[in-house]
Amino acid sequence: MKIALAHDWLNQMGGAENVLEQMTTMYPGAPVFTTIYAPELMPEAYHQWNIRLTWLNRAPGIHRHHQPYLPFYPLAIESMDFSGYEVILSNKSGFIHGLRHTPQQLHICYCLAPTRYVWDYDSYAAREGFGSWLGRFISPMIKRLQRWDFTAAQLPPSISSPGGRIKGGIHHFIAISREIQTRIKKFYGRNSVIIHPPVDTSHFYPSTEPAGDYYFIVSRLIPYKRIDLAVQACNRLGKRLIIVGDGRDRPALEAMAGPTVEFSGHLPGDETAQLMAHCRAFIFPGYEDFGITPLEAQAAGRPVIAYGKGGVLDTVIEGETGLFFHEQSVEALMAAIEQFETMSLQPAAARANAERFKIGRFKRELGDFVTEKWMEFVQKVRFQRKMAGDHRG
Repeated sequence: MKIALAHDWLNQMGGAENVLEQMTTMYPGAPVFTTIYAPELMPEAYHQWNIRLTWLNRAPGIHRHHQPYLPFYPLAIESMDFSGYEVILSNKSGFIHGLRHTPQQLHICYCLAPTRYVWDYDSYAAREGFGSWLGRFISPMIKRLQRWDFTAAQLPPSISSPGGRIKGGIHHFIAISREIQTRIKKFYGRNSVIIHPPVDTSHFYPSTEPAGDYYFIVSRLIPYKRIDLAVQACNRLGKRLIIVGDGRDRPALEAMAGPTVEFSGHLPGDETAQLMAHCRAFIFPGYEDFGITPLEAQAAGRPVIAYGKGGVLDTVIEGETGLFFHEQSVEALMAAIEQFETMSLQPAAARANAERFKIGRFKRELGDFVTEKWMEFVQKVRFQRKMAGDHRG
């Protein structure tokens, strides 16, 4: 099968780009279709990819400030030309699933999330630091984008539709977690299978030494991560907390922090891995679609104390590799920490759980799914062409 990859944009690094990197190793030489690409902001390895861009890449300032151009992304994506490819694998968190293709092309969408700024604008605005006034101002545009986004997520027309006219649509959805599977059903009315994202566990290993005296966080310091809950809980309990990472919330968090809370900023990977391996537990107070860091903590043999909603329900085994608190409040997190202090969780169990999400597993599951659906699709195309020929005869 001749395959093309599709990705929303390439001007920042995150979980979506980690997934795309693995896809490019699975299908070497496959072109990467995307709306914009900022080489200076991306890893050098990306310079070797066959990247196909849209006209939107020429918009002034878009590489560093792409959000103002969001209304134009559907038009840019619809302009992409996938002629000559048999399978299109889209890696979607924005609008890329709305790409156009013929009825003879198979489109599989790996869905990191239904488009957040379309279906949950208030949460998206909070995480990006936008004012509430902006949401009221652009509400009519959001409604139009919802209609476009929903239509783009539906099944394509029949294979036997006439001509090679561009149709679009998605044959199969893959969700990254049960949380995203639920949202795909809610917003798009579509079923999906779950294939969890790849997690590189090779940099994290359990320590043979006893756990240290500190709790640990690795995170961007931005509002929706809810690091404030951990800071206040450790203040009140007098527990030591080390926070690795940076972001616009850091000054406010440092202002509220007591003497037991330490901010380390960004650290090299080996230093972070060492701190992870020796912490008492990893604290994860945010609500995430999946969440890589709780699995990295478990790969280091450390338990996780997490807000019990979202992707952690797929990645943390309560009572075995961690425990949940079920309200995003300081009091609920304090109670969870105090409960954790009475528990004895085994590093080997945490490591074994993390191993279930290794990169090799992701490649095997995704590769098998794409191949299976392609073979089914080819048989269907042949059958419908035969039926159409018999009918004309």
